[in-house]
Amino acid sequence: MDTLIQYLQYFVNGITLGSIYALIALGYTMVYGILKFINFAHGDILMVGAYIGLLTYTALLGSSTSAVWMLAAFFIAMIISMAFCALLGMFIERVAYKPLRNANRLAPLLSAIGVSFILSNGAAWIFGAQSRRFPYPFDDTPIVIAGLSITPHQILTMAVSVIMMIVLTLFVNKTKMGKAMRATSLDQSTSELMGIDANKIISMTFAIGSALAAVGGILASFDFRVYASMGTMTGLKAFVAAVIGGIGNIQGAMIGGILLGVLESIGAPLLGIPSALRDTIAFAALIIILLVRPEGILGKNEREKV
Repeated sequence: MDTLIQYLQYFVNGITLGSIYALIALGYTMVYGILKFINFAHGDILMVGAYIGLLTYTALLGSSTSAVWMLAAFFIAMIISMAFCALLGMFIERVAYKPLRNANRLAPLLSAIGVSFILSNGAAWIFGAQSRRFPYPFDDTPIVIAGLSITPHQILTMAVSVIMMIVLTLFVNKTKMGKAMRATSLDQSTSELMGIDANKIISMTFAIGSALAAVGGILASFDFRVYASMGTMTGLKAFVAAVIGGIGNIQGAMIGGILLGVLESIGAPLLGIPSALRDTIAFAALIIILLVRPEGILGKNEREKV
């Protein structure tokens, strides 16, 4: 019975971690769905979002100890961080990616890696190399139910992630802008002939993806702290999650993120892998999915005409 409770605990922890991966993976999959391009600077936008959220939250909170204001300040900081990262994502797309749309496919990839280095090294220069703790905006005393421990920050992480995913799904499927995104993803040239402004759609895609990365960064900072290179490994794992789910597929990114989080949380103790080597699970899963089903769980195997 104790073993069952223990693995249920791992499962809950995995869903929490996977929810963060899913949020970040959505940015990768949205950009790839339209441009067929991997934005490897996405993880560093996550880091910028965490820093902006931390600085804004600290400034808003001041010396106040009011529980209501702490929670309100946290959500205000999250909204400001999302807005900042949305603008940053649009700026990066306009400056570093747009001029290279018709270039060799390697060019935007190298540009993305360059942007990643600029953001991470810039953050280290401005904020220093030391990590910072993002204070909880509430009492994080665990809630124990039948031996299963769930913390308020886990509940917050899962709730925010689910809400963001539902809102994004409704936006893409039900709104005019969302339909334009889907049309641009299917055929950019034809969508432009139908009156859709592809440049506007691409900018909006980067803005939404970057805003979601900011949320993921803030939620991840509760567990991993805030530091200049925090987005590197987290961003890579979110990319793995997007590939596992089927890159270019929004529902696939969600499923891939949750699945990867659970695999990491349960796989390490089940296989006897030390916590320091837990990252190997993500990349082993990537290799397996590429060998068995390269298009991902919900991806489609598309044929190209020659």
